[in-house]
Parts: sequence; structure tokens; C-alpha cells
Amino acid sequence: MLPEAMGSTGGMRVQQVFRWSFRVVSMTLLLLALTMAGVLWLTSRSLPDYDQTTEVRGLESPVEIVRNTFNVPHVFGESDADVFFGLGYAHAQDRLWQMTLLRRTAQGRLSEVFGQRTLRTDELLRRLGLYRAATASVAAQDPETRAMLDAYAAGVNARIDVVNRDASGRGAPEFFLFPPQIAPWQPADSIALVKLMALQLSGHVGEDVLRARASLLLEADRLADLHPDVPGDGVVDLASAGDLFPTLQPTHFARAERPNLWPVPARGLSGASNAFAVAADHAAGGGALLANDPHLGLSAPTLWYLARLELATGGVIGGTIPGIPVILAGRSQTLGWGLTSSYLDDQDVLIEQLNPENPEEYRTPDGFAPFETERVIVTIKDAPPVTLTLRRTVNGPVLTGSQFDLGAVTPPGHVAALSWTGLSPDDTSLRTGLELMRAQTLEEAIAAARHYIAPAQNLTVADGTRIAMQLMGRQPSRAATHQSQGRIPAPGWVEDNRWRGLRPFADNPVWLDPPSGLLGNTNNKIIDRPFPGHISFHWGDSQRVQRMERLMKNRGVHTRESLIEAQLDAVSNAARALLPLVGADLWFTGEAAPPGTPERRRQTALQLLAAWNGEMSEHLPEPLIYAAWMRALQDRLIRDDVGPLADEYTHLEPLFIERVYRNIGGAAGWCDVVQSSVIETCTDIARLALDDALQYLSETYGNRVEAWRWGDAHEAQHDHPVLGEVPFLGAVVNIRQSTSGGDNTLQRGKTSGEMPTPFANVHAATYRGVYDFADPESSVFITSTGQSGHPLSRHYDDLGELWRRGEYIPMTLDPALARAGAVGVTTLVPATEAGTPG
Repeated sequence: MLPEAMGSTGGMRVQQVFRWSFRVVSMTLLLLALTMAGVLWLTSRSLPDYDQTTEVRGLESPVEIVRNTFNVPHVFGESDADVFFGLGYAHAQDRLWQMTLLRRTAQGRLSEVFGQRTLRTDELLRRLGLYRAATASVAAQDPETRAMLDAYAAGVNARIDVVNRDASGRGAPEFFLFPPQIAPWQPADSIALVKLMALQLSGHVGEDVLRARASLLLEADRLADLHPDVPGDGVVDLASAGDLFPTLQPTHFARAERPNLWPVPARGLSGASNAFAVAADHAAGGGALLANDPHLGLSAPTLWYLARLELATGGVIGGTIPGIPVILAGRSQTLGWGLTSSYLDDQDVLIEQLNPENPEEYRTPDGFAPFETERVIVTIKDAPPVTLTLRRTVNGPVLTGSQFDLGAVTPPGHVAALSWTGLSPDDTSLRTGLELMRAQTLEEAIAAARHYIAPAQNLTVADGTRIAMQLMGRQPSRAATHQSQGRIPAPGWVEDNRWRGLRPFADNPVWLDPPSGLLGNTNNKIIDRPFPGHISFHWGDSQRVQRMERLMKNRGVHTRESLIEAQLDAVSNAARALLPLVGADLWFTGEAAPPGTPERRRQTALQLLAAWNGEMSEHLPEPLIYAAWMRALQDRLIRDDVGPLADEYTHLEPLFIERVYRNIGGAAGWCDVVQSSVIETCTDIARLALDDALQYLSETYGNRVEAWRWGDAHEAQHDHPVLGEVPFLGAVVNIRQSTSGGDNTLQRGKTSGEMPTPFANVHAATYRGVYDFADPESSVFITSTGQSGHPLSRHYDDLGELWRRGEYIPMTLDPALARAGAVGVTTLVPATEAGTPG
């Protein structure tokens, strides 16, 4: 064949290959586009229609759900039962997947959907028996609370019926990826969600276990440095874990990885909050003021859901949690109420000794007794079921060594049991929520707290002129001779270590009409009473309360705006206190260094910090330098003394650093590295730690110190708890935001403490509300994402950007204003026999 012909044939083959490749690629893209369109169409069907009339079963009279611009439902009905029915319906419209996921978590039934990866989570909840306690608590409800729970459950179930009847996209897009079957909502489910919240807000078990582990490695005075008591009286000498359990040895106990959907917070990430209240005579407008911002782990969507209910006693508006039928934080026309975590010590670990001759028995003060035993089957998707043997003692459920790292403090031949008020089978906490919404006076609001069990909270209340704060939650009754005073696990067979029931509600402190006209709580120490009436040894940080006192007391009168300013305050008292101590011998020292050298980088960083006012602004490099320096400093101070246990101290302990650099009780001894022959000074360690921090920051954010930004590291991570880990989907459902604040600021943005993103913001004020009773309609609120749990909804994250910028939306109890601004009205009418079954 001629060369020309061969070339022509080759060209034709290339063209054919090109044409077929083009067709294949085009068809692939077309199929992909059609698939995406189909997915979008299917998932969009689960977007609720907020402007329709629907017949539903279980309703006595018509209900109106009026939605405003930000999708906040205003629920109107002819009876309270109808209103709670409407709230259940609205919750299920927007957060059905979230509600069912929380319920499965509480039940210990996640593995039926997610397989092996959630088995450890299910095992924990089954061993705790949380849902069993919730089911038992249904019988303890008074008739009005039971009626509320029944009506709410009926509303949720009505929405599920409508979804099934109208093929409304299965109710949420997640149900296209996971089993679509939804069991009817029950009153026990709502009680279980309260108990699940108690688990998520409780941190005493983790704190007790870590303290016990540290006590095996440190002398008593050094343990007091690393686990300092909050300033105040009542400090006592306590036994160490080695004293109580002589056979227990410090070992390298590898921390178990946190499994999927693990409900127990990491250390430092349990409940936190702020509340500020001002009596009328200290308010510029002549009416009492209240501000509240509860802090929870960030998620998409947030746990909070804004709602307004028109009850027979008047309207109430504020923050709810889907699955729970009460306004947890908010206001009525006459009262405002807010919640802060009290840190009440309502958990104890008791170590039970097994009978050497019969491991089915454990030691009691009266000899050996058999465990209460139950076998349960956990169904696992795509795997054989697992049978668990659950055991209980008189002290509580027996847990495994991998749960709460209990294995590190449990000697051979022993097991650990948990005493916790949150496992009460007579939990009447929701009655408090109902009575708060109906309360007309300060005294009625405080009295409502007597029914509350767990999670323990400080209830801050304001009416038109007066303010009050009440600790609510039941306190365990402990013997004054308790061997560890509940600070570390104690022998369960010793009578004095066992709970003696619960203390009476009258023992809970209350502050009514304070002379200063001001009240505030930042999870700080609230009372100084000797053990066993002490409330707690472990409190929130002591730095936010100092900043709160300054902001509140420096003003003669307060306004709504001054309380908003306090909520958004990003100044770190910890930074202001620690930097002058740690850097005392480093400021403006040394010879000028050439650009690009480590010495020049250190000098630049120190110059920036020397002129810094402690504001943890997202736009500045100084907060990042400070945070990285203190993190590296604490690690250098403790790692040579406690070894791998240093990995557990993931967050800065400001009181520890202060004790070291003030040499309180010889605490400067931490600066000397035990293994080295040289005696290091605290200045040496400060300089080395700063170099560590700057090296890490340079490798992560570049070499220009001035270009670093706190917001690049302190990014709010609102992650979808399930879809957020799915490739590609994560980019759609997860929300990321640059944020100010930090671990110890009033605008609290608690960092993760874990590599590779130790400064990511993972725990913050997911709800903010400010109520002014001089002009109640000027009250404002915000949540951290949006009302909808549907990623395709414009209400999925519309509140989140306002939240990031420190903005709020108004909240009205005027029915005319609510209806005038309505963007959709859902009317629910009772189904008739002739109508479409709902």
C-alpha cells in the first residue's frame, strides 16, 4: 500500500476513535446528568410544602403552623394538646431524620442501619439502659405532662402518615440511603432524648478517670497542679487511686478510638453556656433583661430548632430540640428563662470486686451477691447479630474497660459500675419544661424546677422587673466519709462510698432578687460549701466568669445591646493573664536577627503578642500564636512526668500554667525535664515551646507570621453526623465558617484539641437569645445553622451566616405580626371518615 493511502487510513481510524470516544464521554456525562437530576428530583420531594391544608388523624381541632421568613413555626390551636400536636408535626416536617437518628442512638439500635461501625455505640447505650429507664419513666409523668407527650407523639406520627400517604420523598433525603421504615413516635422517645442530652452534657466520669490515672503517676501536690481546684475554700487532701486500689499499676492504656455517632463528649467538650440577667433598676429601659447562649457540639443541622407556641396561658417562643415538646430556653409575655450547665457532680464510678470463686457475684458490705443479668441481641446490618450480657449491681450498670477508659483504673478481678441520676426510672424532668412555659411569676418558674432530674442545669429567670437563678437537678446524697468524695473511682463494696439516695430539692441553692441587680453564670463555681454539700469539685473554666464580671459590673445600667456585646465578647482573660507570666523574660530580648531565621520569627511573634489586647479575633495572627504556644508549652511541661497520658490533656489548663509560672507550692518544678541532667528553667521551656509552636505554624500556614489568621485555624465545623463523611456529599452538607472566640472567651468557640486540626471550632453557642422586658417584642435570637435539616432547603444554613457575624433575628409573640409576615401557612384539620385517611 502506498504511504499516502496508509496515512489516509490511519487518519480515518483516529477520527473513528475520536468520534466513539466523544460519544462514550457524552453518553456518560448525559447519564451522569440524568442520574443527578433524578437524585435531585427524588430528594427535593422531601422538601415540605409549608403552604397547604392537610387532613391528619389524631387531631381534635384545626391547627395553624405559620412560618415566618426564617422558617420559624408559630403554632396556633384551640387547646394545648392541639398546639403540641402541631409542634410535633413541625419538628417532623423539618428534622425527621435527626429525630429518628437521636432515637436510635438512645435505644442502642444504630447498628441496624449502619452496621459494625456503630456497634460500640450501641453497646454503651444498651449497657447503660438509657432507653429502658425512659420507658419506665412514662408511668411517673403527671396527667398534664403525659397529655403533652401523647399529643406531641401524635403530631409526629401524623407527619409520618402524610409522608407515606403522599409519597413525600420519604420525609428526608437520608431515607433514600438508609432503611425508610420509621417506627411510630412514643412518649418514651421524648424522655429518652432528654436522657441522651444528659449523657452528652455530663463529663464527670471522664474527669474522674483521668484524675485517677494521673494520681498513679504524680505526688499529691503535683496532682493538685494539673487538676487544680477552682479558687475558693474547701480544698481537702484526698486518697489517690493507688491508695484505694493497691494492686492498680500505671500502664499505657491506649485510648479507644471514638466510634461513629459516639454520644459521650471528649474531655472539655461537655456542656457549657452563658447566662446574664439584669434587674429592672439596673436596665436603661426600666425592664429586666436576660441573655442566654447554651453551648453544644456543632453539627449540621444544629440541635436547636426555633418555635413559638400559643398555649392557653399565653405565647412562648425560643429554642426547642426536635423530639422534645418544650421550649427549653426562651420567653413568654411575662417571663424569660435560660439554661447553663451547672457541672453538678451526679456521676460516680464504683469499682466492684468479683468473687474469685464465682465471677457471677460481686462483693457487697454484706458479702457476695449475684449480678442482675440480662441478655440482649443487637442486630447488625450485613453481619450476624451480637448477644450482649448486661450486668447491674446495686450501684448501677456495669461497663466495659473500653468505655470511658475505665480499664485503666479497674484492677484485675474487678469491674466498674456507674451511679448516675440520668438513669432514674422516675424521670419527671419534662414536667419542669411544661410548667416553665405556663409560669406567670418568678416564684412559679423556680417552683417548676423541683421536678427536674437531669441533666443538672442552672435556671436563670427574669420577669418584668426581677431576676433569679435556681440550680435544678437532683444531687446524690453521699456520706461525709466517702473515701474519694466522688473525685475518682472508689470501692463499691464500702458502704460509705455508696449513694444514700438523693438530696432534697431544698438543698439546691437559689439566688432571688440579688442586691447587685445582676446575675450571671458561665459554668463557674456557684457556691462554696464543704463536701458532701459541695455541688461539684469540677467546674467550667474560671476565666470567662472574670470577664463576665468586668463587663457586667463596669456599667451603671445595661441594655439589650450591652448583653449582646457580652455574648459576642472575644477577649481572652486567660491570654491576658498567662502571656505576661510565660513571656516575662522573653519580651524584647536578644540581638536583632536576620530575616527568615528562627530567631527573627520568634522576635516577630513576641512583638505582636506584646502589643495584643487578648482579643481572639478571626482576622488576627496573635490568637493563633498564643494558642499554639500554650498548647506546646503545656505538652512540654507535663509529658516527661506523665508520659503518654499527656495525650489526654488536649486543651489548655490555664490554672495549671499560672501555678507553674507563679511557682505556687513549688509548681515551677514542672519546668525541669526529669530525664535530662541539666536543670531547665521555666524561661527555657517557654522559649522552646514558642519555637515548637512557630515551627508548626510555619509548616501549616506559611512562613509569614503577619499573614497568619486565627480564623483559618479556628474554623467552625458544622458537620452532618452521617452524610458528612461521604465523599463529595460532605462538601454539600457540611458547613465551614471562620470564627472568632476561643476556649476561654465569652464568645466561646471550644477547639477540638485533636490533630490534625487542634484549633478547629467544634463546640460553641448553638443558640443565642436576648430578651428585653421593657420592650419584649424587641427580643432577638439566633441558632448556628438553620431550621431545616434538608441540605437542599434554603433554610438549611440561612441562620448560620448571621450567627457567624454575630447577628440576630427578631422574635415576636404578636399573632397579627406573625401572620402578617407569613411566607407559608400549614393548616392541619382533623381527618373525617369521608376524607382522605391521614
